[in-house]
Parts: sequence; structure tokens; C-alpha cells
Amino acid sequence: MNVLEISRFAVRGLTANKMRSVLTMLGILIGVAAVILLVAVGQGSSDSIKQRIQSLGANTLTVSASFSGGFGGPAGGRGGGGGAAGPRTQVRGLTLEDARAIAASGDAPSVKSVSPVVTSSSATTTYEGASHSISQVVGTYPSYFEATNKPVTSGAYFTNQDVTAVRKVVVIGKTVADELFGQVDPVGKKVNIQGAAFTVVGVLKESGSTGGQDADDIAVAPLPAVQQSLTGYGSLGSIVVQATSAEATDVAEAEITAILDQRHDVTGNATADYRILNQASLQETVTEATGTFTVLLAAVAAISLLVGGIGITNIMLVTVTERTREIGIRKAIGAPRGAILGQFLIEATLLSLVGGLLGVGVAVAGSQFTIAGVQPVIVPQSIVLALGVSVAIGLFFGSYPANRAAKLRPIEALRFE
Repeated sequence: MNVLEISRFAVRGLTANKMRSVLTMLGILIGVAAVILLVAVGQGSSDSIKQRIQSLGANTLTVSASFSGGFGGPAGGRGGGGGAAGPRTQVRGLTLEDARAIAASGDAPSVKSVSPVVTSSSATTTYEGASHSISQVVGTYPSYFEATNKPVTSGAYFTNQDVTAVRKVVVIGKTVADELFGQVDPVGKKVNIQGAAFTVVGVLKESGSTGGQDADDIAVAPLPAVQQSLTGYGSLGSIVVQATSAEATDVAEAEITAILDQRHDVTGNATADYRILNQASLQETVTEATGTFTVLLAAVAAISLLVGGIGITNIMLVTVTERTREIGIRKAIGAPRGAILGQFLIEATLLSLVGGLLGVGVAVAGSQFTIAGVQPVIVPQSIVLALGVSVAIGLFFGSYPANRAAKLRPIEALRFE
């Protein structure tokens, strides 16, 4: 018998009991679809986080005060890294002079711009009867917009002259614009922020939500104006530094560390009272973490593939038992052992292959929808792997029933009732 004839017998055997074949394929379908979809969810989650980090600027570093590190704790290592606790360092906040020292120092050639930042949370804002509590009011310099990748869709940024003159002008996010102005163009209008009148000069491009927070519920104004009206003239919340390029972030971090160590009297093994967040390092860490997460998801989904393989074994054993007499007749009239073995192997492989292909279709269709707030991103390698594994499962789990059928002796098979 040739392969075509053996395959025809295999298809005839599967279609003889359609419901049993469909239910068996369903186990493989669910397993393949689960593997592909869960890997897609992991990839989608990873891509989303990477985009959020990149939206902050791939060459951006954020310097912030590290109060726990100032008391010798492990959290406040220099350059943002944790380390062994050093001698106690007097805690001091970041100041405008720190930012100016980084910007003006000839010891930091890898630094492109420096933006001191103060932040006020939950600032009540009104406009002609409409009221909205802005999640975040940021006081900073114009360089902040480029460093954090915040373009405007209408109007313009405020300028360095606005900062110097302490003008009360503001650039607002889309959420703020929608809540206060609706369909009215906000540019040129005056809003009241915590009792102070600010003129809207621009509206930021929509950013979306990050970690449950609305990144568009924000207002950015000149640093002195925010200090004067909202936060007072205390320490800075952070200093946003833009390196000359993404490749220069590590060098810029070292230069900033040297300048701040000198200004904050951090010597020897003393623990710095500040930390530096490097976006490039953060992205590498996130990539590793999400990669591990995706692998774990795929491993969990693979269990259902294993269960589907066991189902194939069970069904094929039942099939061999039911068709024992048929096998005996075929062997009695000269069917070789290889033909019997091949037929049942093909049946098992067809079950897993068809189930796998249907699973791919279900996964691709499912990836068009948002799952748990994440837009899945299909990974082509996961499709190839899942299909390959499903076929391998058919061969592996079908080999025992097929071998058992091929070993049946014709006399015993013909006596079977």
C-alpha cells in the first residue's frame, strides 16, 4: 500500500466517528490557541511598557532625592543603583543651584539640557463655571518638553523669557482641555489654578494612560510661576536631564554623579542622598522582566497542549480496541505491519494538525481584541512553535496506540468480539 492509500484509510477512520474526532481536536485547538494568545498578551504588554518608557525619552535621566539612602539604607546607591549601606550622609533636597551646576559645568559635555521640576498634585482648576482637579501641575523649563517627548497639538510651548519674567502661562494636557473647554479652543483663554490666573498657550498631544494614571491630566507651567503660586520655593521634586544621545546616557550619568557628589559632599563610601533613573537601563530591566513573564505564560498554556496529547492517546486506544477485528481482517489479507502503523499514526497526526491549525485561527482572531487592558501582539515564532509541538504531540502520543495496533496477531484479532 502506498502513502496515499494509507492516508485515505486514516481519513475514513476519523470521519467514521465525527463527534469523537472533533472533541479530540478541541483539546489541541484550545492548547495551541492558549499558547499563541498568552505569548501575544505578554508581547503586547512588553511593547506597551517599552513605548511608555521611550515616550519619556530614550536619552533622558531623572535625578531625584533619595531620602532613605541618606540614612545609610540600601535603596540609595549612586547613579540609581542599590548597594551596600555606606556612612550616614546628611539629607538635603535637590536645588535649583544643583540643576544650574549640571547645565553650566564644563564637566558634563554629554548633557544636552537640564530641566528642574517641581510638582503640585490635585490642583483645582476652573474656567467659566467648569471645574476640574488636575492630577499633576508641573513647574519647569521649556527644555522639559523635548526631554520628555511632549509635543503640542495646538498653540506653543512657553519660552525662557516666560520663565525669567515669571509669567503665568500654562500648557495643558488633552484631558484638562476636554474637561474645562469641551469643543472650545483653549489657547489664549485664562484658567484659574488654585486661585492663580494662568493663560493657556498650548495643548499637549494625547499620551494615553500609564499604569492606571491618565498621562493627559497634566498642566505644565514656568517653574517660578508654579513656585510662586502653588508649591513655594522649597526643594525641587526632580531634575530631568537630556543626554546628547541615547548612547551617551551612561556617560552623562557618570558626569552628573561626579558633579552632585561634589556639591552634596558625598565622599568615599558615603551613600548619596540622590538617585539617578536611567531610562535606557530601565528599559533593559523591563525587557528582561516581561520576557520572563511571557515564558511563564507560555509554559502554563503548554500544559493544555499536554492534556490534549493525552486525550489523543486515550481516543486512539479506544479506536484500536473498537477496530481490532478490522485490523485482523486487513492483516489476514496481507496488509503489512507498516501500513497499520502508518494509518494510526496519520490519524493521530491529522487530529493534532487540524486542531493546531484551527487553534492558530482562533488565536489570530482573538488577538484583534483587547485582553486585560492589553492589545495582544502575535509573535510569528509562537505560531510555528505551537504548530510544531502539536504535530509532535500527535506523533508522540499516537505512536503507542499505533504500535499496539500494528502488533496485533491476525488470529487473535479475528477472534475479538
